[in-house]
Amino acid sequence: MSAFKSLFKQTFIYGLATVLPRMLSFLLVPLYTSEAVLSSPAEYGKVSVIFSYFVLFNVILAYGMETAFFRFFNKEEDKEKVIGTSTVSLLISSLGFFVIALLLQDRISNFIDIDVKYINLVIWILLLDALVIIPFAWLRANEKPTRYAIIKIVNVCVNIGLNLFFLLALKNVASTSGLFETIYRPNFEISYIFIANLVASAFTLVLMASFYIKLKYKFDRNLWKQMMRYALPVLIAGIAFSINETFDRILLKELLPSDIAENEIGMYSACYKLALFMTLFATAYRLGIEPYFFSHAKSENPQKNYANILEFFVAFGSIILLTVVVFADVLKPFIIRSEAYWEAMWIVPIILLANFCLGIYHNLSVWYKITDRTKFGAYISVVGALVTLVINLMFIKTYSYKASAIATLIAYASMMMLSYYFGRKYYPIPYNLKKIGLYLSVSIGLSAMSFYLYRENYVIGIVMLVVFLGMVILLEKNQLKQILKQ
Repeated sequence: MSAFKSLFKQTFIYGLATVLPRMLSFLLVPLYTSEAVLSSPAEYGKVSVIFSYFVLFNVILAYGMETAFFRFFNKEEDKEKVIGTSTVSLLISSLGFFVIALLLQDRISNFIDIDVKYINLVIWILLLDALVIIPFAWLRANEKPTRYAIIKIVNVCVNIGLNLFFLLALKNVASTSGLFETIYRPNFEISYIFIANLVASAFTLVLMASFYIKLKYKFDRNLWKQMMRYALPVLIAGIAFSINETFDRILLKELLPSDIAENEIGMYSACYKLALFMTLFATAYRLGIEPYFFSHAKSENPQKNYANILEFFVAFGSIILLTVVVFADVLKPFIIRSEAYWEAMWIVPIILLANFCLGIYHNLSVWYKITDRTKFGAYISVVGALVTLVINLMFIKTYSYKASAIATLIAYASMMMLSYYFGRKYYPIPYNLKKIGLYLSVSIGLSAMSFYLYRENYVIGIVMLVVFLGMVILLEKNQLKQILKQ
């Protein structure tokens, strides 16, 4: 049970590092969806498309080196060589990208139809974010979750503070102060959003500067080749994930008529945020569990622990799914301020379930990571990306963002099933399929009834939730007692 104690401790702190900042970032959604800041869903749609490119290029600039770092940090005796090799690799690639992108920014702007002033800011942000990938990975590998959490929280606090200042206060302050008058520009809201992001990223790099000061810049060419062989399938998987996660916004922009595209993207992106509760849970769990997978791979009977971990994940995830679905209409006015966005609420249960499937997939993916078969992760992710692309390309023109939501669910569910299928062959884990299947089927069934049959009937919804909670507690009471004792 000591292994579980360590896991839950780290997951809690990493969860704090992820959940608290993103809960704070919820402030940005009502801010951006307020008509006083961004005048329409179309304006928010522009921001969402740019952030979609962020996700894609963050993956490309990391090129799987973070996961390779974890694998070789736990595998190699010379830790300094692993740290130095991965850091030097990312330094060279990031600076190379930065120079080339700046030289080609006008062509990039014309190609993707985004104003060059936004492209310039995005290039700087991508560079700064790439330079903290290994420092953050080093904190996780050395089990320093508290420092990790503090820096992440500071980053988001700076970002939110500057957003609030630029979008709400600057105009009034500029009218009374000559100093601030020089930085105020009318109709500059979207640029201010990315300037705030840029300053926050720069501040984070400053906080991590001690890593670069103390680093021994060892670079081992042979080790680098091994790490790249491990990392490249992870890169392919990451690109596929970015397609699943955000590429639908780009496709909506390209496939829908120009006069409605950004408005549809804005509504879709805003309501997508209500699925953030599941994303937060799954992300926090993954951050805590990924180092655990590697560090306990050689322990006695790790498969049993992995099976129990998935069972707990599904139990908690099922509770989150049903809770958010029952109270979705209570939450929406606080998060999405303008009623102009609420038309897309139909997607909320679909996206919640999709992210739940993704979280299960991450738990199932232990088999190919610890057996060095990361190419399977790439294969599975490519299948998911192809599902996303095909469904979106076929149905966006007819069903708009509804097609995108369903494509996301089918893609992640397919990946989950494929990972389980191949995992049984290469690294069998004794999952309790009956219990897991029970949690999934009951929570999905009750969620569908609550949202599509008894929507906003909170008496029925709360009864459903209480019944489901009682079932989980009854089935997990022995395990819960052991965890609480620890």
